[in-house]
Amino acid sequence: MEDPMEFKTPNDILDYAIGKEKEAKQFYLDISEEETLSGNRQMFLDFAKEEDKHVVMLENLKKGVLADGIAEYEFKWIKDIKRSDLVLDIAYQKGMHYRDILMLAIKREEKALILYNGLQDRVEEPDHKKVFMILCQEEAKHKLALESMYDDYMAEMGD
Repeated sequence: MEDPMEFKTPNDILDYAIGKEKEAKQFYLDISEEETLSGNRQMFLDFAKEEDKHVVMLENLKKGVLADGIAEYEFKWIKDIKRSDLVLDIAYQKGMHYRDILMLAIKREEKALILYNGLQDRVEEPDHKKVFMILCQEEAKHKLALESMYDDYMAEMGD
């Protein structure tokens, strides 16, 4: 996939973002298959569905159409508990320990948040900016949920 710094057109930016969202969806589907606790598995499947919604949002934008809910989307402050600052950047491997999967997912969401923050500055169209701002907020929600899961898991382990 292209280097984000070499985008020539708004569609290049959207294609890149769509690819990243599809990658994220597949990641959550993969880790949901390994998860033994049904609640955690369902949450990963829900994240995969949300990433799929992001793909639709971006594909619609590429067609010049705003997805449902964009116009009335309400922004809310998402707390950053900064667990990602303590998390290593690791690669996914089948059979990873649950803690490592959470660490990896937290880092992936942090990178998505950084990506969308950067992309909103690279587009001129107000609808494009708004969609990237929405995606920032959505990825921040995922990050917070994963960081909370990480904290709960570490507390259960007595750490």
